[in-house]
Amino acid sequence: MQFQVPQFIEVEDKIFGPLTFRQFIYLGGSAGLAYILFRVLPFFFAFPLIAGVVGLAVALAFFQFNGRPFIIAMENAFFYALHPRLYLWNNERKPMAKIAKSDPLAGKAPEVYIPKLSESRLHELAWSLDIKEKIAEGSADNQDRARYDAMKPIRTARDAYKP
Repeated sequence: MQFQVPQFIEVEDKIFGPLTFRQFIYLGGSAGLAYILFRVLPFFFAFPLIAGVVGLAVALAFFQFNGRPFIIAMENAFFYALHPRLYLWNNERKPMAKIAKSDPLAGKAPEVYIPKLSESRLHELAWSLDIKEKIAEGSADNQDRARYDAMKPIRTARDAYKP
């Protein structure tokens, strides 16, 4: 048997002419609130409030922010403003002499494998492979061997895993 799979299930149905139920509620609610403000307040006080209420309702009904409804953007902005944030940034650079004096582990080998990173990891790997080829051919000089040994990690990941 063949079954028809529903398409566009995320699209809301148009109930009130070209408007969905949600759009109709936003616009109808703003129209009602605008009428109440117009009747209760003097025109000079009511006009800015009515403009703000209608503008917000139109944005809620029709505006999409990054392809999502505007109400979600407002909710995210509200929670961003409410939740505390802590940003730490230390721009101070300590001289190497002070670090060596204050670091109790300065002369000891590290316990955990920390991979060496450089500005261009691809360039570093290519250079390392060239040195390995020279060593394998036997054409590497002592300076190349020393550079290659300096690039080796102090402790490999396999060594770190051993008990």
